[in-house]
Amino acid sequence: MAEVLPREVLICTIARLLDGVRHVAVGASSPIPAAGAMLLRAMKEAEGAVGPRISILGSVEHNFFTNGSAELFDCAGQGRIDAFFLGGGQIDGFGNVNLVGAGDYPRSSVRWPGSFGSAYLYFVVPRVILFREEHTPRVFVEKVDFISAPGVSPDGVFRSGGPIALLTGKGLFRFDKTRPGFELESVHPGHDLAEIKEATGFRFAHDAQPRQTALPDRATLDLLRSRVFDELAETYPEFAAQMRRELGTVDA
Repeated sequence: MAEVLPREVLICTIARLLDGVRHVAVGASSPIPAAGAMLLRAMKEAEGAVGPRISILGSVEHNFFTNGSAELFDCAGQGRIDAFFLGGGQIDGFGNVNLVGAGDYPRSSVRWPGSFGSAYLYFVVPRVILFREEHTPRVFVEKVDFISAPGVSPDGVFRSGGPIALLTGKGLFRFDKTRPGFELESVHPGHDLAEIKEATGFRFAHDAQPRQTALPDRATLDLLRSRVFDELAETYPEFAAQMRRELGTVDA
């Protein structure tokens, strides 16, 4: 089998995490999560099954909303979105996400775009996947400087949503809301436990020898590199073109 690119590992991992969802929503700047959702749909349809509905904000072809985020929030509040993705400038070991800025708020030394609807979606979407390709101590901190969206809530606070997993460029973590905290489920090829520990500012549970993240088979890769990248190019043309250029260097 041809070499599997690191981002292809992420895309295929996302497809596995989404298995079983009916409707997944993806933000306007999320090509890797979008590709994972499209891959799952393509795999289901190849098996003769019904794939998930995919809503990508900013897309013409893959967006059922006509009023942008307002309809997204309504749909989520009605329980009609099963999965969503959140990133953050900072993420801590309790699943808290910071989208506002680094430093002592409100005099943050670094400012980010803002929380937008992250807290709302975190509370109502049952399967939230935290995704950040960069895995460094500046992103994964012991405690976020500002909580845009809390990973867990106190007793007595009703919420149907929350984090189920954290996927990074180095590994996959599962979130245990009963502790609460993360557990390292698998390590991506080319990385190891010691490296992940050094790059993570919070403590996490792990096996003595974590397993390697599963690689896709030939059929899945073929589907990703053909149909999925074709579909992805409508919304994320630069990303799709970059992936094809990287594949060209691998296959040369």
